[in-house]
Amino acid sequence: MPVMILQTWQFIVLALAGWLSQQQQDIVAYLSEENRVLREQLKGKRLRFTDDQRRRLAAKGKALGSKVLREVCTLVTPETVLRWYRTLIAMKYDGSAKRWPGRPRVQESIHELVVRMAKENLSWGYGRIQGALQNLGRTIGRSTIARILKAHGIEPAPQRHKGMSWATFLKSHWEVLAATDFFTVEVMTLRGLVRYHVLFVIELCTRRVQIAGIVPEPDGRWMAQVTRNLTDAVDGFLRNKRYLIHDRDPLYTKKFRQTLRAAGVRALKLPKRAPNLNGYASWCTSLAA
Repeated sequence: MPVMILQTWQFIVLALAGWLSQQQQDIVAYLSEENRVLREQLKGKRLRFTDDQRRRLAAKGKALGSKVLREVCTLVTPETVLRWYRTLIAMKYDGSAKRWPGRPRVQESIHELVVRMAKENLSWGYGRIQGALQNLGRTIGRSTIARILKAHGIEPAPQRHKGMSWATFLKSHWEVLAATDFFTVEVMTLRGLVRYHVLFVIELCTRRVQIAGIVPEPDGRWMAQVTRNLTDAVDGFLRNKRYLIHDRDPLYTKKFRQTLRAAGVRALKLPKRAPNLNGYASWCTSLAA
């Protein structure tokens, strides 16, 4: 019972730390955008914001809220930023264009699909989104995609990709994420006590765990075979996944990553000394221990 209570508190502390970290990242993102707008305006004697600049500041300022904006906002007042955001939302639902003849508006379903693709795939540019829509039988121009994203305060791919935090990445790809790790067990055999290495994979959205393999001494060939089993097109555990998180263990070889890539799964190697980024797999390892 004390162990369960300790684990519960550990989970709460990690969740709270993640929330605080996300708020700090939102603040940094807003200040970076504000400074960039300021640099664009230094050539003139008076700060004059374009509609595009107002949209960019409004989209990032809304995430902070009026209380935090009062502490970090320097170019305009928090009320002005929030007013810009209300204008941005009003423009989204503005139906006045329907009363005029001309080119028909993009269907709302395509509109939402463009925004969803940009948010879930932060490295996709206008051309990549256009190609994905064509695969779904939807034809739309690059300029239209750019206009839709700009109306929602979403930046082009380079800036959008650079600003992605780990928490944002997990939230955007939650349904297609899996993680893997090792733990060891001591087994009594005829030769005495033998240590076995257990490789497991966890589906993050459901916490479903599968034992991928058990072996006394894992090596590259064994890992390659296990990876082929996991990515099997019929019943492989990773057949519907796009990303697999793992640590920097040398057993995750180049062949291991190539096998995943051939099945459409990208291996995400964590940075050094960052076990919390693979917290769900680490939690399973602690339970097994």
